[in-house]
Amino acid sequence: MIRWTNFDALESYKALNALNKVDLVKEMSGENGAKRAAEYSVPMAGGLAFNYAAKAVDADTLKVLAQLADEAQLTEKYAALYNGEMINTGEKRLVLHQLTRGQLGSDVIADGVNKREFYAAQQAKINDFVAKVHSGEIANAAGEKFTTVVQIGIGGSDLGPRAMYLALENWAKNNGCFKMEARFISNVDPDDAAAVLKSIDVAHSLFILVSKSGTTLETLTNESFVKDALANAGLDASKHMVAVTSETSPLAKSSDYLAAFFMDDYIGGRYSSTSAVGGAVLSLAFGSDVFARFLNGAAEEDKLARNTDLLSNPDMLDALIGVYERNFLGYSATAVLPYSQALSRFPAHLQQLDMESNGKSVNRFGEPVDYVTGPVIFGEPGTNGQHSFYQLLHQGTDIIPLQFVGFKNNQAGMDVVIQNSTSQQKLCANVAAQIMAFACGKEDDNRNKYFAGNRPSSIIIGEQLTPEALGALLAHFENKVMFQGFVWNLNSFDQEGVQLGKVLAKRVLAHETTGALKVFSDLLGI
Repeated sequence: MIRWTNFDALESYKALNALNKVDLVKEMSGENGAKRAAEYSVPMAGGLAFNYAAKAVDADTLKVLAQLADEAQLTEKYAALYNGEMINTGEKRLVLHQLTRGQLGSDVIADGVNKREFYAAQQAKINDFVAKVHSGEIANAAGEKFTTVVQIGIGGSDLGPRAMYLALENWAKNNGCFKMEARFISNVDPDDAAAVLKSIDVAHSLFILVSKSGTTLETLTNESFVKDALANAGLDASKHMVAVTSETSPLAKSSDYLAAFFMDDYIGGRYSSTSAVGGAVLSLAFGSDVFARFLNGAAEEDKLARNTDLLSNPDMLDALIGVYERNFLGYSATAVLPYSQALSRFPAHLQQLDMESNGKSVNRFGEPVDYVTGPVIFGEPGTNGQHSFYQLLHQGTDIIPLQFVGFKNNQAGMDVVIQNSTSQQKLCANVAAQIMAFACGKEDDNRNKYFAGNRPSSIIIGEQLTPEALGALLAHFENKVMFQGFVWNLNSFDQEGVQLGKVLAKRVLAHETTGALKVFSDLLGI
């Protein structure tokens, strides 16, 4: 029987609190450091590996974390989730994003249908549509092929798919898989839509409107912006637009769209990149086969997350080390630092994934918790970040754990040798150096040049950022957030914290304001 218990009521909470702190400077120096770097590594899907040698953990820490995994029933709770139990207690919904990429357990029947078959059927419908677009069977009014696809959405309908597109754009171009350029409109700021529309040929552009409810204010506003642009160009908007929505939304059977592809309430926006939300735009951009490879990478990582042995479960291990850092070492933030320009928007996606999921101060039952929960997530690609905020990371008063991501090979297949090394070698040299610099620091009598070290990091390493590797990377972090939510006894699958501002904004637009809200509205010229 599954028990939903607050973290501080577990025996392992007390055991973790009693652990001696690990001295990373000592652990990562000399032969001992070399041994850790070689051994503290767990294989992931997609040719990746999670290396946690530079984390402030040792055999004693890992033993207690394994006890925590058992006591918190993490494996059982994951199984309950993918077998279709109601895990999203706030909204009384199932949580089925893993089912968009594979079957992990028993059949899940909801709304009278097999949900795995439903998600697979929607992707098959997308694949058929994509094939017709790429062949020119579905074309513009002049019979010419569409060359650009533009996704209109916000939040999870934008951040994840945009990050995934950018992650694979160069790879696809280098591997002959690039089909259509993709652009994204998300911000209700008219400058966002205007900038995109001015940079594309609307006559050869296909627009995807993404709104589960069909009522998202920002998205519908941007749709109107796009429809005006199409009308001004003398084009029939209904021949240039498709919808990704729920079967019950007003968009589902509207004649305003060439086609509609469906999602449901069991897929949260921030978990939707492997659903039709990402499937339509990524399949149009790169082809259905590439998207299938991306799904396979995610599915294989989901399978690894079922492992009961903590040291063979990279997602759970990463999650529990993060819990230890947050709750017992007192670290309030995590920096995500991909040494891959292709992952330039991946930290922004993880900000939403993590902070919208576990940015909670009450447990699954609405009761306040007496321990800290989700960390602040931020990041930028290396090596740019090194010339920006790494100063604080190295010598600031706060210790901020670091999540590096690095690849041995680039995507473009282009490079140059300068001073006896390639650009890729320089990139990889920087990430290796940063791991050791953060862990071990540097002694110096000049305090400005002194580095205390003991700044923990982990790195996910792969050969190259391929569709499979990207899918595994995405699933890794989705599962990490899930496991941490289980430990903290949170509902990681609702987001009530985004609602209050929306309610007040509607009041402002209706001119139903008083007090300071009216003053701020007036100051902004509303």
